[in-house]
This record gives sequence, C-alpha cells and structure tokens, in this order.
Amino acid sequence: MDKRKTLENLRAKTLLGGGKDKIEARHKKGLLTARERIHFLLDEGSFEEIGTFVAHRSRDFGMEKQQFPGDGVVTGYGTINGRLVYLFSQDFTVFGGSLSETHAEKICKVMDLAMKNGAPFIGLNDSGGARIQEGVVSLGGYADIFYRNTLSSGVIPQISAIMGPCAGGAVYSPAITDFIMMVEKTSYMFVTGPNVVKTVTHEEVTSEELGGASVHSTKSGVAHFTAANEIECLQNIRKLISYIPQNCEEQPDFLPYETSNETREQLKNIVPDNANQPYDIKEVITSVTDEGSFFEVHKDYAENIVVGFARLAGRSIGIVANQPAFLAGVLDIHSSQKAARFVRFCDAFNIPLLVFEDVPGFLPGTDQEWNAIITNGAKLLYAFCEATVPRVTVITRKAYGGAYDVMNSKHIGADMNFAWPTAEIAVMGAKGAAEIIFKREIAAAADTAKALAEKEKEYGDIFANPYRAAERGSIDEVIMPEETRSKLIKAFKMLENKAVKLPRKKHGNIPL
Repeated sequence: MDKRKTLENLRAKTLLGGGKDKIEARHKKGLLTARERIHFLLDEGSFEEIGTFVAHRSRDFGMEKQQFPGDGVVTGYGTINGRLVYLFSQDFTVFGGSLSETHAEKICKVMDLAMKNGAPFIGLNDSGGARIQEGVVSLGGYADIFYRNTLSSGVIPQISAIMGPCAGGAVYSPAITDFIMMVEKTSYMFVTGPNVVKTVTHEEVTSEELGGASVHSTKSGVAHFTAANEIECLQNIRKLISYIPQNCEEQPDFLPYETSNETREQLKNIVPDNANQPYDIKEVITSVTDEGSFFEVHKDYAENIVVGFARLAGRSIGIVANQPAFLAGVLDIHSSQKAARFVRFCDAFNIPLLVFEDVPGFLPGTDQEWNAIITNGAKLLYAFCEATVPRVTVITRKAYGGAYDVMNSKHIGADMNFAWPTAEIAVMGAKGAAEIIFKREIAAAADTAKALAEKEKEYGDIFANPYRAAERGSIDEVIMPEETRSKLIKAFKMLENKAVKLPRKKHGNIPL
C-alpha cells in the first residue's frame, strides 16, 4: 500500500475514536466528542495534536485485540485568543475514557511541555476512571499526573473541566488544579459512586445527588463554575483565561483604556441609613469596575462573600467582597476557605487584589467552633498576610472585631485603605459594646432601655465612623462613594511596580 495512503487511513481511523456508533450515541445525548470540545475551546485551526497514534501496551483479558489510535485521550496545544495553551481531552468512546499507562503518559508529556514553556494547562475530563485491565500501572499513571499538577501549582494556571463522569482517583487531579468547571446534569465527581455508597453506608443516592454540578457548586464548593451545557462551559474557560497571565513570571493582559468621567453617582446612596439593613455588594462591584467585566467565581457557594475577576481601567484585578445581602456578610468557615483560595491564586499569578469590606464579624455558635472556624478563618488571614500583589481595601460600612483585621487591613500589609463616610470601625457593634462598657450605669438607671439607647449612641458617636482609624493612619483616606472608581484607578496605577521581598524559607505552614 502507498505510504501516504497508510498515513491517511490511520488519520481517518483516529478521528473516529471508538467508532461511528458510539459517536452517534453521544450526539443523541446532547454530548460533544473529545475532538469537538477542542474545536469549540481553541481558536479556529490552532490545534496541533501530539501522540496521535499512541496505543496501549496491555496484553491481558484480550486487550491486545482492542486497539484504538490515541488510546482514549486527545492531547496537544493550540491558542485561546492568540495565547498558547496545552490541553488534553478524554474520549469516552474509547474504553469509557479510562486511564491506562499510555493514556497517562500522553497527558504527562503535554503537562511537561506546558511547564517548560510557561503556558496554561487545561484538562477536559470525561473518564470512567482507571483502566482495571491494567492494574497498578494505571494507578501509577494517575500518580504521575498528580505529581505534575502539584509541581505546576502556582507556576502555570491549571483549569479542569468535568465534561462527564469523574470518579475515584480521577477526581484528585482536578482538585489540585486552580479552577474546576462542571456541566449541569451531565457531569459528576465523586470518590466512590452510588453503588459503593449503597453497599457501605446503605444510602440510596443518585449520581446527580451524590456528585452533580449543583451539589459541588452549592454544598461542597468543589466546583468553581457550572454551565448549562458544554459549549457554555468551554466559553467560560476562554473567558477565564483572559483575566490571568501565562505563568507566574508574567503580568495579566492589560486592555487599552482611555480615562473619562469616572464618577459613579449611583453609589451615593447605596448604603442604607439603617446599619442593619442589607444591600447588594455586587451593585458596588459592577459600578466601580469596567462595564460588563465582572466574572464571578464560586457564585453559588458561601454567598456571604463574593469573589471574582474584573477589569479596572483595562487592568485585570481580583475582587473579594463581604456580601451584606447574605448572612449580613459575616465570615464563617466556608466563606473563609473560599476567599483564601482565591486570594492565593491571585497572588500566585500577579493579579492585584481589591477588597470591599462590610463585615460584622465571625459567625458564632457551636457548629462553627466544633468545625474549626478558628483554623479556617486563619486561612484567609494567612492568605492576605502572605500576598505581595498590590492590595487595596474599601470599607463601605461595618468593620468589626477580628474580621476587620482579616479583611486586608493596613495592619496585615494592605497598600491603600479607603473608607466611605458610612464606615464603622470598632471592636464590636455599638449595642454590644455599650452593654459591656456601661453595664453598671445601665443597671442602675431607672429606665434601663433608655439608658442603653443613650450609651449606645454615645459609643456610636465615638467609634461608629472611620475618623478614629484615619487619625491613626489605619485608613489612608475617607472618600465619597461616588469617587471610589477614580481613587482605585489611581491607586492601582501607583502600585503597579510594587515589589516585596518575603523572608527566605522553603514554604510557610498554612493552617490547613
């Protein structure tokens, strides 16, 4: 046979994956193939495949008679908006996308290339797990990937999209990566599936209930993003990539921007007169940042804190904001974990941090204490303390107790700290403080309710404002809300060449 024809035939066979019938079965379920996913993710015509004809080496259980070029995973490189990325896309039509020795070697090869060339690595996961016909070598293949995930962490961005089942050892590679995306109703993550759960714990649970996109985006926090379908998921990856640099040595892309009128009149009355009345901090975020640029992370998890990426005068920034519209914006275990992880990502990849603060403190109660709010709250404190990127805080209203310290205060290294006139910076709320400080006077009064109200006002007049903190330099400037965008643009511009040298050490011991 003509040698050119041989190559053409092999290429054609490769494109069929596990066969036409299996491809058609996926399409009937509304699912894309591994190659179709790559097509929609990357720039048109940019994909270059590596390891096209790799075949497995297994000879047990009749596996030598079942050979498919590529061995269940498509690997290579391409571009997203002109920027180099490396990726793999598992092919469920070939042995259920199961991971074999050679399947893992293909993934490791492109991971090594991504590290050598300092470019993001993207995994499109759709696998039934380790290929059981291969035993320990398939398990070893997972470990080879985990090891590279860990070495790559903080060096290059790593993004995992869960496009189908992801079970057992397969879940730990995504867990080590920076962001996990899931597709509603068609993707699942769990350490053990429903059948094993039923056998061990006698719980009756479906795959969706155990580890679907909804569960991991709202209850566990494992998934950072969910999408209604696969195309939306792939578009979200493209959008996410636009905010982050290629690697830890580079800066995020800076979009051209011409300064205009930066005053935002809609912020004048956004904070209610009643300090106990909620408002939506996302309205503050979208008013201050470039129009349409806010891209929220972990949207449906620990909603008392808001994190995400945005642009400010074309500059990519990471935002952390207390949400008074949910649990009064209190810090608890989950919100502390959520924000700490995001802060550490931004710091690793040179993305400046903007904090909007309205926090009444840490959530009290036995549930929080018994589940280690102390250690978990310390994670957020540690993350901010260790961050060397430009850090700016705006206190919009409450900044009480230890939570004031934790939320990027001047005392833990923030570069610029602004406060609105509505800011209240104190050890605790005026009522609680008055009950402690003036306990005897109130008890001795003829009208205790009136006495408490008077003492509450007295304490509030002294401390429920930003000026005591401004007098001591803990607040750099008290600003009008409508001035916020203009002040922030100038502050981040001023800080763009910030350089901090941390003490020499192997690594810190974050309170995990």
